Amino acid sequence: MPRKKGAKTIQEINERIRAGKVVVVTAEEMPEIVRKKGPAAAAQEIDVVTTGTFSPMCSSGAFLNFGHAKPAIKASRVFLNGVPAYAGLAAVDVYLGATEPAQDDPLNRVHPGQFKYGGGHVIHDLLAGKQIRLRAYGYGTDCYPNRELKKKITLAELPFANLLNPRNAYQNYNCAINLSKKTIYTYMGILKPHAGNANYATSGQLSPLLNDPYYLTMGLGTRIFLGGAMGYIIGPGTQHKPDVKRGNNGVPLTPSGTLMVTGDLKKMDPKWVVGVSLLGYGCSLAMGIGVPIPILNEEIARFTGVSDDEIFTQIIDYGNDYPKGEATSLGQVSYAELKSGTIRFNGQEVPTVPITSYTRSREIAALLKEWIEKGKFYLTQPQDKFPGTELFALE
Repeated sequence: MPRKKGAKTIQEINERIRAGKVVVVTAEEMPEIVRKKGPAAAAQEIDVVTTGTFSPMCSSGAFLNFGHAKPAIKASRVFLNGVPAYAGLAAVDVYLGATEPAQDDPLNRVHPGQFKYGGGHVIHDLLAGKQIRLRAYGYGTDCYPNRELKKKITLAELPFANLLNPRNAYQNYNCAINLSKKTIYTYMGILKPHAGNANYATSGQLSPLLNDPYYLTMGLGTRIFLGGAMGYIIGPGTQHKPDVKRGNNGVPLTPSGTLMVTGDLKKMDPKWVVGVSLLGYGCSLAMGIGVPIPILNEEIARFTGVSDDEIFTQIIDYGNDYPKGEATSLGQVSYAELKSGTIRFNGQEVPTVPITSYTRSREIAALLKEWIEKGKFYLTQPQDKFPGTELFALE
């Protein structure tokens, strides 16, 4: 069967990259192109649309191998700068979670339940070239007799260091407010009482999964920008839930798809992998992620033409409903409204606060565009699709 007019393959786009003829625009630029020329003409003209997001992503962490000791040790408990790492693996392999707090965190001693330093900060410090204090304890075996190891390590000295994030780059997310009588401290930031502010996440029209709502171009093996280096999507992230209510252009109206991603930590940049502390909530890791979307046909061009005024999310009360495990919508708001600085809620003007940095998200999309144009980054063909791709047939 003949291909539709304007249809391309990833191989053809890569050939254009190799020849220096590829046409790349960011997801911020694409809506105007689609409005002016229409999806069909845009699909013929544009080869790749680059996306970007930079935001705290709690479900992140790193697999580290700290090398065999003399005498050998099979570590059962490991601490990095006082932060526990999971050691239920091989002898000197650990997984360090981004939200794991330091056991001796000075902030926690003064304010119980609050933490200043955690796994995300250790990962950032490793990337920044700092020495990290390693303490490892073993139970002693014939082949691993050592019971204790203390030393300082750097990222360069580690035999292996790989970022592996179980859930990143959420496809849409809640707008959080607080209708209770007291200030609350959440992973969405500080929320003032009586709807004193409204906090929101994702980069809207720049966000990767909002530009490919049915995951038509991404899946297992998709090469991406991850933490300032090349990384890969290795599957749908935990809590991936594509079967939700959708608005115009297939955009989910509530939290939906997620990505599981991985990459070589040693090649990353501390600017794009940053440990953060959220007052009253704990530690996390702010991640920079950019996904290139190949414009294979008119439908994908249409999806990448989405703009902030077409992307809507739900207002959720984090003071009462969310702690109970409920997410009752109190209204719907567009990202254009959220980014304006205020929204109208229950007859009052409520100031809005972004958790995601749009400035850095824009920079990621621009960097990825530059890499592709200069032939430093080629696209990959997904080896398997995500759950939710089949929903496109029902649109």
